[in-house]
Amino acid sequence: MKAIVQYEYGSADNLRLEEIPTPVPGDDGVLVRIEAASVNAADWHMMRADPFFLRLFGFGLFAPRYRVPGADVAGRVEAVGKNVTRFRAGDEVFGDLSAHGWGGFAEYACTSEEALAPKPSSVSFEEAAAIPMAAVTALQALRDCAPVRAGQRVLVNGASGGVGTFAVQIAKALGAEVTGVCSTGNVDLVRSLGADHVVDYTRVDVTRSGHPYDVILDAAAYRSVSDYRRVLRDGGTYMFVGGTTGAFVRVALLGPWSGSKMMKVHATRPNAADLIALTKLIEEGKVRPVIDRRYPLSGVPEAVRYLESLRARGKVVITRSAAG
Repeated sequence: MKAIVQYEYGSADNLRLEEIPTPVPGDDGVLVRIEAASVNAADWHMMRADPFFLRLFGFGLFAPRYRVPGADVAGRVEAVGKNVTRFRAGDEVFGDLSAHGWGGFAEYACTSEEALAPKPSSVSFEEAAAIPMAAVTALQALRDCAPVRAGQRVLVNGASGGVGTFAVQIAKALGAEVTGVCSTGNVDLVRSLGADHVVDYTRVDVTRSGHPYDVILDAAAYRSVSDYRRVLRDGGTYMFVGGTTGAFVRVALLGPWSGSKMMKVHATRPNAADLIALTKLIEEGKVRPVIDRRYPLSGVPEAVRYLESLRARGKVVITRSAAG
């Protein structure tokens, strides 16, 4: 099969399209023919081993442990091991492979049935592939980490990105009054997702607006966390889900000492149950994936570079049907 392979840490220039053996499922495995995948910030963080301590947490000290990157996939079950009970050949599935060996940037991937859920019937393979990691991150942060209650005021910083587009919609589904922060060119997009208020950060500093928030989900933490504390209510929760390594370290170290204003780093826990919960929201029309660009498998390096540019609106998808 064709797959994107990485032999050393570094930039997207190190990603190579190669022919490698098609994996064979063991007794507990599921072989998926991948129709579409999507790119996440986690992919390029792993690609670069940035932050460095990723090397110390099972990703490989000197070279990538997982040679085929890619987490989010959607496709059809090709074969299953004898102990697999939830799926059979031909089933349409989607999922996040990051807890089960990665391998999404390929024509086939072998994974555990625990990584997969039935694909929502109302969306395409491309749309399904855009969902898992970003949407589960937003769901867990807002539903579990905060948690958001009806009537609360929620601020989503980075509202036009992969996690942000889902966070705006999920916060609305939870009954919150939602403010989305984005750049000028993305104001209409964020408004179309249901945000009650949209702030263009190039024109307005939301941290000096004087409007207090119960929950702040920061998917683009590129400024001082103390800035957001100014607009966080006592008893409120700030959640770091994406941004600079410096911001991550500050929240992780200072969070336990943040007093009545809770400062948290949210680490996503991939699981099928949350994919099923998201499927319900999608089938009810409360959540929809936003796809910015589509690339063929050979275009993964270009797709990763585009995501690293921080200009993506929603998700970047890798698909069998893309030209090139």
